[in-house]
Amino acid sequence: MADMITMDLVSPEKLLLSDEFEMVVLPGAEGDFGVLAGHSPITSSLRPGVISIYEGDKEKDRIFVNGGFAEVSKDKLTVLAEEAIYVADLDRANLEQRIQNAREDEEDAKDDETRRRAAENRDHLQQLLDAMV
Repeated sequence: MADMITMDLVSPEKLLLSDEFEMVVLPGAEGDFGVLAGHSPITSSLRPGVISIYEGDKEKDRIFVNGGFAEVSKDKLTVLAEEAIYVADLDRANLEQRIQNAREDEEDAKDDETRRRAAENRDHLQQLLDAMV
């Protein structure tokens, strides 16, 4: 059996995941990076993207994170995510409708701050939709 690394994934709401895996690929701010047991210690900020969890050479799970931080030690990975959603739980039709609504909100905005918030929301929803690929 391959060496395993323990991963804790924490969102502001709760501990989302705590388990052992063979490999985890994270969306680091400087680019994606894989973590295996025995990895050199590192702390990295995360950009919005997908965490891929592997067992052997097969991707077991995909979790979208909207930024955060990852801390890697020799045998543990801790991810503090601003937001974390299992990609399998996303609904394409719902996201597409929400993106359209956000576009309309952005177009209808009466001031710059409202327009900025609507654009930020649209971008976030688009990142979620892109994660479904």
